[in-house]
Amino acid sequence: MFLVITLLTAILAIIFGFKYMPEFNRYYTLIVKLPGPKMYSILGNLPDLLSDEATLFKKIRQWSKEYYPVYKLSTALYFSANISSPEDFEAIASTTKNIEKGAVYTFLDLWLGEGLLTSTGSKWQTRRKILTPAFHFSILQQFVGVFTTETDHLVKELRNICHKPYINVVPYISQFTLGAINETSMGTKLNVENEEDRSYCDATHQIGKIITHRITRPWLYFNKLYYFFMIPGYKEKRLVPISENDEEFNYSKRKKLAMLDLLLNAKISNESIDDKGIQDEVNTFMFEGHDTTSMALCFTLMVLANHKDVQELILQEINNVIPDSKARPTYNDLQELKFMERCIKECLRIYPSVPFIARVLEEDVKTSNGYILPKRTMAHIHIFDIHRNQTIWPNPEKFDPDRFLPENCQDRHPFAYVPFSAGPRNCIGQRFALLELKVALCGILRNFELDPVDTPDNIVLVADIVLRAKNDVVRVKLIPRKNS
Repeated sequence: MFLVITLLTAILAIIFGFKYMPEFNRYYTLIVKLPGPKMYSILGNLPDLLSDEATLFKKIRQWSKEYYPVYKLSTALYFSANISSPEDFEAIASTTKNIEKGAVYTFLDLWLGEGLLTSTGSKWQTRRKILTPAFHFSILQQFVGVFTTETDHLVKELRNICHKPYINVVPYISQFTLGAINETSMGTKLNVENEEDRSYCDATHQIGKIITHRITRPWLYFNKLYYFFMIPGYKEKRLVPISENDEEFNYSKRKKLAMLDLLLNAKISNESIDDKGIQDEVNTFMFEGHDTTSMALCFTLMVLANHKDVQELILQEINNVIPDSKARPTYNDLQELKFMERCIKECLRIYPSVPFIARVLEEDVKTSNGYILPKRTMAHIHIFDIHRNQTIWPNPEKFDPDRFLPENCQDRHPFAYVPFSAGPRNCIGQRFALLELKVALCGILRNFELDPVDTPDNIVLVADIVLRAKNDVVRVKLIPRKNS
């Protein structure tokens, strides 16, 4: 197999070299100066990258520490500069020039098209401008009611199974966040009895695994070869119609809600977006708005189960802010849950939902240790490792919400905590996500005491486009509270 791969990559090297030789010479001269793990001739680091998801995740963590703050990886001709320092992330992300997403995002094209996550240039700027009002606080206030209703459904479902020794919370939380994003973005309720709606979560998870598999295998980079002759490409083509959910454009049945209306109004008023563009944005928000928040909540529940004292302090704060146990939290109530917010932030530091992002450099960037990353470099920013940088976060694996007390934040590097990315391409929905997490925790902690099953020491993290536990399993024991 390796002989075939070597032959293919050698042929590609010759073709690439003849076509782009002048630019490639300068690029290659600069990029190979970066430190990094041993490369195997033209295969680069491919033998190391062809690992299972859990092993690959551990290797990336090891390389980030060993070659801090920047190192190179290569899969045949494809080089990446891997960043794990806030200073170098700031140099890349603080400018409006480096807003083009990395090549790995092109693998999402079949699924997400040119939505806000993957588009660039004027298209990205136009879409961002259209969608920003959807996350104004006046709109977010309306969403709190949706989050509360979905939380009620989640609590009811958890009550039916809490007698079990433990629960894998991932499928239940995924269903909760999918229902919330479906109604807030599309104005339609999720039908859990509908097989297509139930299969959506599973389809998105499978696509994520397929894309992660593809990233480390350069012979799968060519779409015609991949989609017509490779088994993973065939599987992805079958999964994409499931993940798109064709029923979402049944306008006559939906309520009037912010995001879709903004897109439709933009199409009607100035034709700045067409039906395909609306479809791409809907698919993007359905994926980003449910999967990232889902895993954030799952890891938060696992952490709180392992810190009973913190769990009880959050419950006390909830009861102080909302004394009536039957009252639904309001937008203003949620703003008062300061300790809970610090706990959520600390969980997102330890378990950032998006562990890495990628950019294509539009200009040379000088790193904090003096290397030059040449224009057109694929820069992979490892948020997971920035968040566990020992010089910024002492004892980084320890859960300590006090890290986010105002006095402990004021001198911290602005790019040291970036669970929603940073700079012009930061996550547009971060306040949406925090509100949803707060509402869910209010409902869950008022109704259940969390006991540990999985712990930070035994949970196995895997490489994926969203941070996940191995086999999508995060186990917690739920004990109904007597007064709930």
